[in-house]
Amino acid sequence: MTSEPSTVDTPLKKLVGERTAKALAGHLDLHTAGDLIYHFPRRYDERGEHTDIRSLDVGEQVTVLAQVQRTAVRPMRQRRGNLLEVTVGDGSGGVLTCTFFGNQAWRERELRPGRWGLFAGKVTEFRGKRQLNGPEYVLLGEGGDGEAAANEEVEEFAGALIPVYPAAAAVPTWVIARCVRVVLDTFTPPDDPLPAAVRASRNLVGIGAALREIHRPSSKEELYRARRRLKWDEAFAVQLTLVQRKARAASWPAKARPPKRGGLLDAFDARLPYELTPGQRDVGVEIAADLATPHPMHRLLQGEVGSGKTVVALRAMLQVVDAGGQAALLAPTEVLAAQHHRGMLELLGPLAQAGELGAADDATRVELVTGSLGAAARRRALAEVAEGRAGIVLGTHALLYEGVDFADLGLVVVDEQHRFGVEQRDALRSKAEQPPHVLVMTATPIPRTVAMTVYGDLETSTLSQLPQGRSPIASHVVPAAEKPAFLDRAWRRLREEVAAGHQAYVVCPRIGEGPVSDEEPPREDDSGRRPPLAVTEVAPLLAEGPLHGLRIGVLHGRLPADEKDAVMRSFAVGDLDVLVATTVVEVGVNVPNATVMIVLDADRFGVSQLHQLRGRVGRGSAPGLCLLVTEAAEGSSARERLDAVASTTDGFKLAELDLEQRREGDVLGATQSGRRSHLRLLSLLRDTDLIRDARAEAQALIAEDPELERHPALAASVAALVDEERAEYLEKG
Repeated sequence: MTSEPSTVDTPLKKLVGERTAKALAGHLDLHTAGDLIYHFPRRYDERGEHTDIRSLDVGEQVTVLAQVQRTAVRPMRQRRGNLLEVTVGDGSGGVLTCTFFGNQAWRERELRPGRWGLFAGKVTEFRGKRQLNGPEYVLLGEGGDGEAAANEEVEEFAGALIPVYPAAAAVPTWVIARCVRVVLDTFTPPDDPLPAAVRASRNLVGIGAALREIHRPSSKEELYRARRRLKWDEAFAVQLTLVQRKARAASWPAKARPPKRGGLLDAFDARLPYELTPGQRDVGVEIAADLATPHPMHRLLQGEVGSGKTVVALRAMLQVVDAGGQAALLAPTEVLAAQHHRGMLELLGPLAQAGELGAADDATRVELVTGSLGAAARRRALAEVAEGRAGIVLGTHALLYEGVDFADLGLVVVDEQHRFGVEQRDALRSKAEQPPHVLVMTATPIPRTVAMTVYGDLETSTLSQLPQGRSPIASHVVPAAEKPAFLDRAWRRLREEVAAGHQAYVVCPRIGEGPVSDEEPPREDDSGRRPPLAVTEVAPLLAEGPLHGLRIGVLHGRLPADEKDAVMRSFAVGDLDVLVATTVVEVGVNVPNATVMIVLDADRFGVSQLHQLRGRVGRGSAPGLCLLVTEAAEGSSARERLDAVASTTDGFKLAELDLEQRREGDVLGATQSGRRSHLRLLSLLRDTDLIRDARAEAQALIAEDPELERHPALAASVAALVDEERAEYLEKG
């Protein structure tokens, strides 16, 4: 270890020793002094303030600040020796049992009632009681307690504000705090990269003071100032990247695709069996204007389930076909791609029958390209695309393969963009000689700050109105563990809907035995929860039990494509009463006669996913019903999440709730790149004003210095916070 000055690049092994440095690297991906200094506390505890133990979820890795209430020693049943049970509380009525195995009389003497400490471990449940098995802990000093005061780890907690770090079982928060103290003793902060004018106008503290106060705050006021400065750095880096890329994209050349009078689009509008909503018309005007410019359109179209995004996209595709180009729509599943194909053929009629008897003048062809096409059908479809006869091409990621060539790709429409990786989207875009126009669609409502931060290089259009004739959806939580009779009633309710001539979905989080696929969550770990319910296991139980006698079909992503399509067709035409499925039905599946959905293990799904799923019912004239079945305990965060979903159909409110419960960094594509998130403090939900101000400053700075040539330190800081891989994610997203 060294006492020489350290910088952000100094290896940790020189500062904290080889063994500790290895643990920090292996468990937390922290390698240098800079990595550690930018590993900010997750929260700050104060002695006397409770941690709210009641809100902890089973399986969660936690650090809690709590007070020892009582201890008890009892013999173990299965083997020799004693068991020490220490009950700790947080002052709010919540308690945890810390269990220590083996004869550890010294722990009983140390863990005296009244002592405060930090306890770290995984929450488990035994006979209805929350517990930590063999937790790591550190006790906090009390007045003149010489023994505790002598412990250098406890010195970290002498102040009023106790930092609690994102930690690992092998590297608890107090070890990280000790390492931070060692580094801060020799740390030389970098030159401040933020322009002085911005610092002054926004009243921001210097980077050196911010980095010290974030770890060892001298007061709540100084901590607030430190956090505000470091949040600003994150927001500013992202906004500079987006504004820069938006400016570059605006200068790219693209082929203009202006509207054509008397063409396919006009003929389509004339044959539409219903009126467009005012929102659809307004968004259509925006998109038409974008397509007519010699620079590529980059537009995000968001709208609630059933708001009519597909018709808006089809009108844009027809404008491009009228202008001599081709349009491709990339769908996340074969089921959805096939449904888009059927729906567009139906809407277009003779306008999609070029080369056939009875085709309209100027008609085009609509081709479906999926991985399950037979060899002869595939050759024919690819020839239609390559020679330009197919103006509209629909497909899954099969469109991305080599051998799928376009004559003149003018527009790429990406449906449910969050289901695709960056590389997949970019592969399709690269099939054009010049950058094509891009329309990204999502039915997952996006809070304003997320749109500003993740899609800041896209223009955004929103469809907020639902077409006439859509019915309301009622949602209810079914607490299966507490009230089994409610689950029995749910199955009876489903049978009532079928008896009335309607159909139903039953959704499970897992397919069944075999490898886990993209559409199901991973198996549970050793937290004590059973595996998620599976389609292949639930369907036969329902057929033999509560849904006996009903016509039941099964749909999931591991079925062969032709079988999936056959099942979906059977359900669509009414040959099946109930479809037991995974989230393969989450997007786009349209069966107006389906009125009820029962989601099993609903707590295993995200908020936005549940909102998407229930959008599959109530698509006709009869009202929809969604029943969220769960074993999550009342008062748990999982149950509160489901209660929130049941309480509103406002997708934007639910999107904000979803954002609250996700790691902020995931929004920036950390999960896509597999890298550690660099959004550590910025909250896209709570820091709206700061993000807006950072965007304004970024626009002003890029206008006068597009490549940040006059601000090299700032450019380096941006590159560190938004690395090239993540910058590409932002650009391509």
